[in-house]
Amino acid sequence: MPPERIVSLVPSLTELAWWLGCGDRLAGRTRFCVEPAGAIEPVPAVGGTKNPNVPRIVAMAPDLVIANKEENRREDVEALQAAGLNVLLTDPGSVAEAVALVRELGLLLDAEDRAEELAVRTEAALAGIAAAPRPRVFVAIWKKPLMGLGSETYGHDLLERCGAANVLSGRPRYPQLAIDEVRSLAPDLVLLPDEPYPFGEGDRELFAQLAPVRFVDGRSLWWYGPRMPDAIQALHGILAEVQA
Repeated sequence: MPPERIVSLVPSLTELAWWLGCGDRLAGRTRFCVEPAGAIEPVPAVGGTKNPNVPRIVAMAPDLVIANKEENRREDVEALQAAGLNVLLTDPGSVAEAVALVRELGLLLDAEDRAEELAVRTEAALAGIAAAPRPRVFVAIWKKPLMGLGSETYGHDLLERCGAANVLSGRPRYPQLAIDEVRSLAPDLVLLPDEPYPFGEGDRELFAQLAPVRFVDGRSLWWYGPRMPDAIQALHGILAEVQA
């Protein structure tokens, strides 16, 4: 039997569960799970991604808790498991792994057809990207200290699959570095997402000394789920402008 009561502690996967047609089965979410906007509001919030209310979640007696290795704390996941709850601990580090997760959740939630539709659309979006010169891109993820997008992450793989060369390829997941070090890497483009750090126009001058700057929706870089096909097309479009 598919789970009837679900608590999701991962914003992108809360959105995915809803998109798969399982919104009526969501018994709990974090306060950062805000999509789909409006529709998700009646679902009770059970704390944040880093500080969920474990006793409250246990009291809800969900059939499934969806968590993520990076977004949620190990001690919270282990506490939920120790209480006897079924926890799906996710950790996609590439687009292929994110697509596999979509299919896995579709099977688990008895929504295979809908999941397969999304998986096929995502794979088709990637297949439609033609080979071309690869602009060198730096993606900032935090300002003080300055941190960038490194390897072994979904965002890194998405960026490269969309046609970029990540200047921090081969570095740790989210390395800390100085602005002069970024300059020495000679990026052709700087991407400034609005999450996890909310980069905005006030940050343009700092990074414009390195390369042309484009602001991007952080969810297109970090959220795997129903956003993937459109995110791939949007990122590829930005990179194509640099190549033109």
